[in-house]
Amino acid sequence: MTAGGVADAPASYPVHESRTGFSSGRVVDVRTDQVVMPDGSTATRDVVVHPGAVGIIALDDAGRVLLIRQYRHPVRRRLWEPPAGLLDEPGEGPLDAARRELFEEAHLRAGRWDVLVDAFTSPGMTDEAVRIYLARDVTEATEPAFEGEHEEADLTSEWVPLADAVAAVVGGRIHNPLAVMGLLALDHAHRAGFRDLRPADAAWPEMSDFSGSAGTQPGSTLRP
Repeated sequence: MTAGGVADAPASYPVHESRTGFSSGRVVDVRTDQVVMPDGSTATRDVVVHPGAVGIIALDDAGRVLLIRQYRHPVRRRLWEPPAGLLDEPGEGPLDAARRELFEEAHLRAGRWDVLVDAFTSPGMTDEAVRIYLARDVTEATEPAFEGEHEEADLTSEWVPLADAVAAVVGGRIHNPLAVMGLLALDHAHRAGFRDLRPADAAWPEMSDFSGSAGTQPGSTLRP
């Protein structure tokens, strides 16, 4: 089989019963499905229902990528990451979300956008789908900077040569999945002369239509 013939395809085992056992009221639901297997047996599968996210690998004219450092409580680490954010705004498309996150987390605007890579972050336990964009022709935003809260109030950022960032991935020093996928995809794209990039508005059928638990709670509001 040629590389062009390798592609994931939609499929679905029958679900005998499904219930939502937990809604965070912020981001995720946890759903438990009773799934009928090919041999007729039934297996219990817990699914973290997630609105999905976008990430942005910003590349400047000097061949450097922007990485931000953010505390992530579940893993008790400050991780180097690209600007990124949830797709938790009803009606906001992924490219608009990426533009917003690049401004909010890095106070940058970009004149050129392309798709680097699409992925499921952990398909054995969650339906979270992410799209990572390449942002080029980046400039400082002219509007007042966004004031982050909580972990976002403690962000630091650094422009890192692409080769050094890729070496940090391969050397086990960068662990955030959007950083790992995005940096390796950018390294490939750069070596290929950016010929195979998809346009920023490329179809993304894997994108979730779930806006997050907060969007389903009466009287709740999503973050601005």
